[in-house]
Amino acid sequence: MIEFAGRTAFVTGGANGVGIGIVRNLLNAGAKVAIADIRQDSIDAALATLDNREVMGVQLNVMDREGFRAAADKVEAEFGPVSLLFNNAGINLFQTIEDSSFDDWDWVLGVNLQGVINGIGTFAPRMKARALSGEVKGGHITNTASMASFIAGGAPGIYNTAKFAVRGLSYSLRHSMYQYGIGVSVVHPGLVKSYIYASDDVRPDALKGAMKTVDAAAVERLAGIHEFGMEPDVIGARILEGVQENRANIFTHPDHKEELRELFDEILEDYREYPQDAGYEQRVAFEKIRRDNFAETRRKANEVG
Repeated sequence: MIEFAGRTAFVTGGANGVGIGIVRNLLNAGAKVAIADIRQDSIDAALATLDNREVMGVQLNVMDREGFRAAADKVEAEFGPVSLLFNNAGINLFQTIEDSSFDDWDWVLGVNLQGVINGIGTFAPRMKARALSGEVKGGHITNTASMASFIAGGAPGIYNTAKFAVRGLSYSLRHSMYQYGIGVSVVHPGLVKSYIYASDDVRPDALKGAMKTVDAAAVERLAGIHEFGMEPDVIGARILEGVQENRANIFTHPDHKEELRELFDEILEDYREYPQDAGYEQRVAFEKIRRDNFAETRRKANEVG
C-alpha cells in the first residue's frame, strides 16, 4: 500500500472541483503538493485557504507541452521528484457531436485528452527512470475520466469521446508501468460540486472562432444542478483510498452501478453465435495465449503497492 507522506504530488486542475478535494486530502496525508491550474486567481484563492502548508501553485495550460515541462522542473526543484501525478484538469461543452465545430474538438480534446497525454509524457519517463535507478520507490498516476467514459448520451459528445479515450489510455499505461512498481488508476466521478459548467470562461481565444454563443440560461441551469454534486473533499478522500488500494477503476459515486450493469449486459447481448470459419481453431489457440498473458499482466499490475 502506497503511503503519501513525504511524497511530492502534482495535481492539474487543482484549484477547484475534484482537484482541490484531492489537494486537501493529500496535504492532510502529509504529501507536498503542487497545484497546477490555468487560473492564477483560483490558485491564489486556493493557497489562501491551505494554511501555508507544503503546497505551491503553478499556472499551467495543460495543452502546452513546453509549459508542462517547465512546471515539472519548477516543482521538482522546490519539492523534489514527483511520484504522485493526478491528471485531473477538465472542461466540457454540453452539446452534440453534429453541432460541434473543429475548434470545439480541438479545445475539448486538447484539455481532456491531450492534457492527460502531456502530463504522462512529462512525468512517466521521469518516474520510470527514478524507479529503475532506485532514487524513488514506486509511485502512482491517477487520471480523472468520468462516468461519461462509460455512459454516452447524445451530449456531451466530444467530452464522451475524450473520457472514453482516457479510460483506454489508463488501462494500457497500468499494464506497462507496473513493471517499475508504479500504479495507474482511472477515476470515474459522477456529478461534482464544481464550475465545469462555466468552462467557456477559460476557452483560448484562438479556439473561439467557431464557438456557439454562450447560452446564459443554460449555464444558470447547469449551475443549479451542480450545486447538488458531491463535495470535492469527499471525492478526494475516495480517490486517495482507491490509489492506496491500487484500484484500476475508482468509482467515487455509488449512483451508477446498476446502470453500468445494464449497459454491460446490453453489450454482451450484441454477440451472436456464428458457425466456425476457416482458421477458427488456429485463431482461438493464439487468442488463448494472448488471453493468458493478459490475465497474468493484470494480476501483476494489481499487486503493485
